[in-house]
Amino acid sequence: MSIQPSKQLEVFDNPQTDRDYTIRISIPEFTCLCPKTGQPDFATLDIEYVPDQSCIELKALKMYVWSYRNEGAFHEAVTNKILADLVATCSPRFMRLTAEFNVRGGIYTSVVAEHRDDNWQAPTPVQLP
Repeated sequence: MSIQPSKQLEVFDNPQTDRDYTIRISIPEFTCLCPKTGQPDFATLDIEYVPDQSCIELKALKMYVWSYRNEGAFHEAVTNKILADLVATCSPRFMRLTAEFNVRGGIYTSVVAEHRDDNWQAPTPVQLP
């Protein structure tokens, strides 16, 4: 059992590749360091994605998120880096990462970054009466 943070993300085969479905993951304990002051920044990361051939393995994701604990990063940079790493690992049809950072100096920051595969068309939402 790993007790160290790791940048190594892992995947498993999508059990339902012929269907669009959404996986939602909420990570309420993300931390990194402010690159200016060295003080900790806390955030909730919400990941929503439509998998293609593979899905993100959650224990590896936990270790990956932990790896940022002692790294300095601007909110915008770390959000886009995490999205890029996730997309590179599992090549989803669609992925959105929303990072809701806790208040710092009276300011809340939310960063939303998205990826959409060029060959994927979002389904039309069903409107029920």
